[in-house]
Amino acid sequence: MRKIGIAIVLCFLATSAFAQQSPQNLGFEVGSRGDIPKGWLNPGAPNGYTVRLTDQNPKSGSLCAVIEFTGQGQPSGYGNLMQTVDATPYRGKQIRFKAAVRTGSTGNQGQAQLWMRVDRMAGAMGFFENMGDRPITSPQWGYFEIVGDIEEDAKALSFGVLLLGRGSVWADDVSIEILGNANKLPAEAARSLSDRGLPNLVAFCRLFGYVRHFYPGDEPARTDWESFAIEGVRAVEAAKTSAELVETLTNLFRPVAPTVQVYLADKPPQASHVTSPTSNHATVRVRVWRHHGFGTGATNSIYRSERVVVDMPVAKVPNPYEAGLGGGLRCRVPLTLIAGTDEKALPSPPARKRRTGDDRATRIADVILAWNVFQHFYPYFDVVKTDWSVALETALRSAATDADAAAFGNTLRRLVAALHDGHGHAYSPLAGPTFPVPVSWDWIADRLVVTHVPKTQGQEIARGDVVIAIDGEPVAQALAEAESLISGATPQWIRFNALRELGSGNKDKPVTLEIESYGKPGTSHQVILKRDLSPMDLDEPRPEKIKELEPGIFYVDLNAISDNDWNTALPQLSRARGIVFDMRGYPSKLSPDFLSYLSKKSMTSAQWHIPVVAFPDRNDIQFERGGEWDLRPKAPYLTAKKAFITDGRAISYAESCMGIVEYYKLGEIVGGPTAGTNGNVNPFTLPGGYRLVWAGMKVLKHDGSQHHGVGISPTIPVSRTRGGVAAGRDELLERAVQAVR
Repeated sequence: MRKIGIAIVLCFLATSAFAQQSPQNLGFEVGSRGDIPKGWLNPGAPNGYTVRLTDQNPKSGSLCAVIEFTGQGQPSGYGNLMQTVDATPYRGKQIRFKAAVRTGSTGNQGQAQLWMRVDRMAGAMGFFENMGDRPITSPQWGYFEIVGDIEEDAKALSFGVLLLGRGSVWADDVSIEILGNANKLPAEAARSLSDRGLPNLVAFCRLFGYVRHFYPGDEPARTDWESFAIEGVRAVEAAKTSAELVETLTNLFRPVAPTVQVYLADKPPQASHVTSPTSNHATVRVRVWRHHGFGTGATNSIYRSERVVVDMPVAKVPNPYEAGLGGGLRCRVPLTLIAGTDEKALPSPPARKRRTGDDRATRIADVILAWNVFQHFYPYFDVVKTDWSVALETALRSAATDADAAAFGNTLRRLVAALHDGHGHAYSPLAGPTFPVPVSWDWIADRLVVTHVPKTQGQEIARGDVVIAIDGEPVAQALAEAESLISGATPQWIRFNALRELGSGNKDKPVTLEIESYGKPGTSHQVILKRDLSPMDLDEPRPEKIKELEPGIFYVDLNAISDNDWNTALPQLSRARGIVFDMRGYPSKLSPDFLSYLSKKSMTSAQWHIPVVAFPDRNDIQFERGGEWDLRPKAPYLTAKKAFITDGRAISYAESCMGIVEYYKLGEIVGGPTAGTNGNVNPFTLPGGYRLVWAGMKVLKHDGSQHHGVGISPTIPVSRTRGGVAAGRDELLERAVQAVR
């Protein structure tokens, strides 16, 4: 299954190189029809998206801008109309970016979003918002806005309009307005949790999740739960006894959930009967929560959380959910309420103040918010076997003592790592750009072996050399630290990502490597390299994306080709006697259609299951299956013998394809096992601007067996050798060619 773009923000190169002194041409009246509006950029071109001025039904004036997907096949990336301006005039201010937007008739195939981003000094990112939870899909003109606070050290302000998927989006009448001074809260300093404070926060955390996600009253449905969590942390941590904690929690939750009961485990009160029917009828109309996965409110998401009114047999009306909260406390939380007997409505919450991870209570609240999403909706706890309660306590302690917002980013990464989810990641708004060590390497026979050296790096380091230390730190130690921050269902996915991050750092700071040269065991020397290359510059060489390696034997790099490339090559491939498909990576430009030419019978993808959650703590969790690919045979059928190269970096959509190869036996699978993680991701944001990504659905293999943590295993296992690397050989490709020869 394809992964949703997990952090579009990472793709915006909003730097001072593009910065203008001030916003320009906000009404799109300057320029000629058919041209890019003056003062605006389309930084993603060429990727199938075009940007131009048009006089087609503008909102105001005579012209407006339109972004269109005019490419072929599956869209790659997104269309982006943007400006970057000097942020100095906006420092310390709250601003509003507003624009009129309408979309074409794209159905579920495309959507528009406004976005705004602040780049701070020293490469850090400040405020960011991209309307990911409220995309624009209406064909009628409407005004949309983003309001944000600009940091005191802001360097550049970028803003724009996105088109994701197919179709068109029109924009007009843009404005950037200063609303006043930044609306931010004072930051509470770090301090350790007391022996009493930790169980207090654990009890609050558990009760918070039960009420927020399962109590079906009107008040919880409109409560600002982020503010509630932050204020709740401050209220409950100081309780000195269990009895005082009961009173604090009761008073805190009474305004939003008055029928919830909190009590000492050895002093249970009389059970509440507020959901009992008030008549002799056989059924009663009740309000309940129904979760199809965890719904964030995004209109284009396959996940949704909603309160519904249903007629339920009286005998099946559940009792309040009863659970321990820790610290000697228990609770009863009604999961149903008689429709029409809800409590008095509360006033709308006040406008939020800007939160920052520099604030201790905000950090702790973020842990509570995130932990509960996973506690109730993560679909793989049955196979990952992590101690999620211990993970909560560890994260709470760390959040309380983190020095600042940047340090807290790693606390969230460790919390997500405890999920053992290859899709899992925590993105920090303060994580500035980092640059890799300018060589490629791999873990071969328990050593870090250099596998590719760009020509710019000279002769002091070569393929087959072993890296012993990075900036004086032994490689094994550095690798272990990197892996502690990586979420993965399999060791191979964790190792692949840790190796990508290993040694990365500031572009202006050289890296020192201690090297053992190939053929000179027991000796070492130091090499100092500049971190001046991007990850794309470090890709190991492969053959051309479609190439005849020898008469009748073709190579196809699935990670590099597009649908158009595939269709163009079909006449050649139809005459091949052997085809090697390279799936060491992620096919970002290729639809699964190519598989239809590899079989004479219809095929489906593996089983996709969305969790249907009605009870807390994943009790009695059900799964709704559906949405799998249905691939019908297409001509010409490729009769060639086939082999697929893969390894631990193949994840998600790549594994959907490889699962079909495995189940329908479309060819040999050469190399190593895949990442073992599949299913649509379901991102959400936390106060302070942190963005968490995770797998929101369960994927099983075609036969119903486990995929998560297992992946697709090779039929011909092949491992790289140091000698093969030193000789410049691609040992996996060689073995795949042998298999089809």
